[in-house]
Amino acid sequence: MSEEDAGPGEWPVVVRVPVEPVEAAMEADALDAAVRHSALAVRGPLFGVAAHSEDDGRRWRVVVEVTHGCPQQARDALNSLLWFRAKDQATSRKERRALLAAVARLEKEYVDELTVLDIRYRVVRAEEYAAVDAHGDIEAPRPTDPEPLTPDWSPGAGARSPRVDDGLVLDPDAPLSPLQAAERVALRPLAYSGTRFPAPVLSDSARAVESHPDVLLMPAAFLIVERTGNGPWSPGSGLQATAHDARRTLDFALTWMEPRTRGLISYDADRTVDARHPAAGNTEAAVAELKEFAEAADRLRAGRCDEVEAHGTVYRIARSRRLLRWGPDGPEGPRPSDTTNHTPAALHPRLDEDGTVHFDEPE
Repeated sequence: MSEEDAGPGEWPVVVRVPVEPVEAAMEADALDAAVRHSALAVRGPLFGVAAHSEDDGRRWRVVVEVTHGCPQQARDALNSLLWFRAKDQATSRKERRALLAAVARLEKEYVDELTVLDIRYRVVRAEEYAAVDAHGDIEAPRPTDPEPLTPDWSPGAGARSPRVDDGLVLDPDAPLSPLQAAERVALRPLAYSGTRFPAPVLSDSARAVESHPDVLLMPAAFLIVERTGNGPWSPGSGLQATAHDARRTLDFALTWMEPRTRGLISYDADRTVDARHPAAGNTEAAVAELKEFAEAADRLRAGRCDEVEAHGTVYRIARSRRLLRWGPDGPEGPRPSDTTNHTPAALHPRLDEDGTVHFDEPE
């Protein structure tokens, strides 16, 4: 069956049975997770940018990570990507002129797709969701999810960590394991429902199932979620490429950010002052509160710990999943009902076609 002939729910999927030990372990791990966490909680859309050239076939390459909360944030990231490419990589005035023309459009228009130097750039839309169990608890990292051989907790380690979607190629024809294929086929009809969604959101969601009948599952990412008492889980961080990156982010939040947010440490204090290394002169109550944060953070460092509690709040490292809807022309872009929180604007100083940056000119 050709792609043109395939209707909704009929797009072919190539299944590869895992035979290598690592693949087989990951498949068994995924099966255990599917049994324990049999329901899904949909958080909402995320946006990024994918690129496509003539030789890519049906494959698209992610050039702006699909982690942004609204389409304009992804457009702004594309604006910066092209501006720096013009500044640092362009090899001729003609090439730089083409890149700067695209930047000029992105500074003034809500652009969801453009072609620059024979490369198509498209703002893409993914649906973020998580698996939950019968009690509503969100899935934590799996034993076979990537982890560093030696966890690095040192300051600045995050800058050396892989970025979400770095080098990711979106290939709808790539072979899948049996469970990946089952999940992909099962999620093809996914659409919003219920009275809490406005009518335009519901109609756009239903229309997307017809216009982009296939889905592509993106690699798992990780984030902090938190819950106080019997309340719902709420996100406490952005997406990270590995569970350890999320743990390190939580370590910083517990020892540095939370104490300052609660007034236990002044924002004017030296950056080295934190819950593990408090300044002298604190009250006994403040010392006790800081100690509880420090002990919770220390538990994170004692192995692959994915849940700690401090001051009545439970913090968990959660496993986030994303899917892109896919149609005959590739990944889905923003929907008319997707909202944005700001307008296009100039983000960088003027760059001329000779590569000179004019810092002294008004924006």
